[in-house]
Amino acid sequence: MKPSIPKGTRDFSPDEMAKRNFIFDTIREVFHRYGYQGIETPAMENLTTLEGKYGDEGDKLLFRVLNSGPVLLTIQSKGADQIKRADLAEKGLRYDLTVPFARYVVMHQNEITFPFKRYQMQPVWRADRPQKGRYREFYQCDADVIGSPSLVNEVELVLMIHEVFNKLGLKVVLKMNNRKILTGLAEVVGEQDRIIDITVALDKLDKIGIEGVNNELVEKGITADAIDMLQPIIKFEGNYNEKIDLLKNLLMSSNTGRKGIEEVEEIASMLTAGSFELDITLARGLNYYTGAIFEVKADGVQIGSVCGGGRYDDLTGIFGLPNVSGVGVSFGIDRICDVMEELKRFETLGIRTSSSKVLLTHFDKNTQKYCMGLASSLRAAGISTEVYPDITKKIVKQFEYANKKQIPFVVVVGEEEMQRGQVNLKNMSTGEQHPFTPEQLIEQLV
Repeated sequence: MKPSIPKGTRDFSPDEMAKRNFIFDTIREVFHRYGYQGIETPAMENLTTLEGKYGDEGDKLLFRVLNSGPVLLTIQSKGADQIKRADLAEKGLRYDLTVPFARYVVMHQNEITFPFKRYQMQPVWRADRPQKGRYREFYQCDADVIGSPSLVNEVELVLMIHEVFNKLGLKVVLKMNNRKILTGLAEVVGEQDRIIDITVALDKLDKIGIEGVNNELVEKGITADAIDMLQPIIKFEGNYNEKIDLLKNLLMSSNTGRKGIEEVEEIASMLTAGSFELDITLARGLNYYTGAIFEVKADGVQIGSVCGGGRYDDLTGIFGLPNVSGVGVSFGIDRICDVMEELKRFETLGIRTSSSKVLLTHFDKNTQKYCMGLASSLRAAGISTEVYPDITKKIVKQFEYANKKQIPFVVVVGEEEMQRGQVNLKNMSTGEQHPFTPEQLIEQLV
């Protein structure tokens, strides 16, 4: 049998894991400095938790887990017309980290100090068609604040986003909009009951263009007059102030729309100019967003968003804890890694893919035994160290091993060096080699 893995999933080599861990560590460090605490939730959730939270299109992408054991007996004992979905599947793989987080908050509300700032770094699954930058299994790094309606939280999330991408050496464009503005637009064009249809269509603008959006609006039953009224919004390309002025004129009759504009202006007042681009067509297709929405794209790479999120006012209400507002963003680790590979940022940042800093090499059993003791001293000093395990390999082969694993330093231990109480340290990049005592060696490598 030829081994294979499911489409849309990947294996990660040690080299790739070193790069991914650099991204994880960078994001985690920023999360910690802003006061976020880590949690984890199960890979599987009950379908009652997941279904109906992502819209019709999102529900189609849920991976449902077939009930074990009794499912076959159920199918055999019932006719096809009597079988219910719950008979076949009661659980599903999580689609994102936000809905499971809302479920977690409700279940653990008596243990949580509100406002609760949490981060979560785990894989999610979507039954999507695999393509560049789109996988069926991928990691998300979420940061959410729940239990506070303050727009200071949105401001801090914007600051965190820029800090993360600056540390990763990536230039990005952060776009922001507000779902209240979109709701207001639906109201003024007379289609307030079709807000979901409108936002789902607008969310595809980058993919299918204006004509494609208009065709989808027609298919959804949006009136021709309403579509005509939306055109100035879809086509407008002014600066921040011009967009705000346009919205104020269009949304004068919508209290909801005006509230959305006020929220955007308040967030902007707490940020430096250029922190975000106001995109009045940005919709973020998930149904649970109610306020500010964010989307981040990398400059210079044709790929989807690398980060996104927004405000949700009552996501916990569906689990029995109403009127708890939250806001959060999600970093897409896999796309970020793809972008950094394409732009060669790992090389620019000098990310070392080997976990070992030094390899101890030897010539025989006696010198190998000495290396074992020396390795213990180096590790105790916090220096990641390997001892070459085989005594039958020539020294040149041991050097080749170090080069292939990108280990930057090699220590050569021979009988003469042992008798003098010294070892030779070779820098594999420059080729320079110098003798040191074990104590001096530690000072050089720490």
